Amino acid sequence: MEVKTVLLTGGSSGIGAATALLLAKNGIKVYAGSRRGTVTDPHPNIVPVKLDVNDAETTKLVVDRIVQEEGSLDAVICNAGAGIYGPLEGTTEAEAREQFETTYFGSFKTIEACLPVFRKQNFGRIITITSVMAVLQLPFQGLYSSAKAALLSLSQSLSLELKGTGIECCSILPGDVATGFTSARKKTEAARKEDSPYRERMEKNLAKIEKDELGGMSPDVIANAVFKQLRRRHMAVRVIPRIDYKAVGFLVRVLPAKWVLAILNLIY
Repeated sequence: MEVKTVLLTGGSSGIGAATALLLAKNGIKVYAGSRRGTVTDPHPNIVPVKLDVNDAETTKLVVDRIVQEEGSLDAVICNAGAGIYGPLEGTTEAEAREQFETTYFGSFKTIEACLPVFRKQNFGRIITITSVMAVLQLPFQGLYSSAKAALLSLSQSLSLELKGTGIECCSILPGDVATGFTSARKKTEAARKEDSPYRERMEKNLAKIEKDELGGMSPDVIANAVFKQLRRRHMAVRVIPRIDYKAVGFLVRVLPAKWVLAILNLIY
């Protein structure tokens, strides 16, 4: 079956905005959800919707609206998320939960809202935007890595559970992408303390990370990866865009963990 209608979360900027525009230009109707309910680049095939993925009831109402207006919902792209930066020591439970709330549980609730529709159709595509950091952990971003790793595991487990239903799952793992994510990164209370024992290391670490992100790939690279999967007869389970990040993913799988951590210590 052809993908004609998509629900996209986090669609107001960055990867989400680029994905919405690319799909729309290729004839796919995109309901672009975001808390603001706006889009960066208007297009006749893009429908901005106000959506907080942490609100399960509202998410279900949006899904019901799409089915009512379009007759079907063919795919969901879970892109909404945020980043929290800081040492694990001193991080509060509330801060940890905040990181997981949108990135993991928001995606979980969105998928839950779409599954009954997909099952009734015997067809559906579920794409989660995770991160290379789901498989490559960096210092002071342990919460972000953990949330993205949990989302990756969720997608792969779900793909096994849905075997034979016509519903497929795919995780896209971006590396460094030049978006507003860098400026929007939130620091934990422990990271903001002037007398933090991690102060010097954090300053060097964050400078390196921000430099890599600002010089990173265009969001269009990720948008193209998403579009390519939606066009395939069967989606891949896991996709790492760009050859350099594919190589990183491969090395993480084959090298001893001690070696990987030693290399990361030298870089970060």
